[in-house]
Amino acid sequence: MPEEIYAPQVNAELITKLRDLEEKHRLLKERVLLIGQNLVTEREEIFSTLQEMKRTLLQLKEENAKMKEFVQRLSEHTEGLARKEELLILQRQLDILNPK
Repeated sequence: MPEEIYAPQVNAELITKLRDLEEKHRLLKERVLLIGQNLVTEREEIFSTLQEMKRTLLQLKEENAKMKEFVQRLSEHTEGLARKEELLILQRQLDILNPK
């Protein structure tokens, strides 16, 4: 007879444990789905940021190349110009030759 009383208790405990496990499984499934959604969202944001950074980098490279070219032309142009010291020397020489 004690076995008959014990059996329903075991069944009730097993059913309770099974429901607890099912609930834990459901909660874990929801968490995994949320983590997956967050991962996808973060990936998309990082990808967008990376694309913007690439565009900015390319633009900066182009601007840098243009500035280098401009500085090169400017330095080539200024090589042919007389310096202030050279002009002062010429002015003194002319002053010596043509005193006032």
